[in-house]
Amino acid sequence: MKEVSVNSRIIKSIYFRPEDGRLYIQFKNGEERLFEGVTEEAIHAMVAAPSPGQHYIDHIRTRFKRLAA
Repeated sequence: MKEVSVNSRIIKSIYFRPEDGRLYIQFKNGEERLFEGVTEEAIHAMVAAPSPGQHYIDHIRTRFKRLAA
């Protein structure tokens, strides 16, 4: 899994594994979330968004399967 740099008020760090689309997100409030089936395009869109945190809320958490994390 590789760390992806993101500048966000709510996200501390994200890690992405392109082999299986696993996305691990650490939030600044201490929460952690793990998703599977996430595409590289979705990661690029989140990183490039004016607000990566809002992009996560609008496009990642509702679109991809969340695993227990």
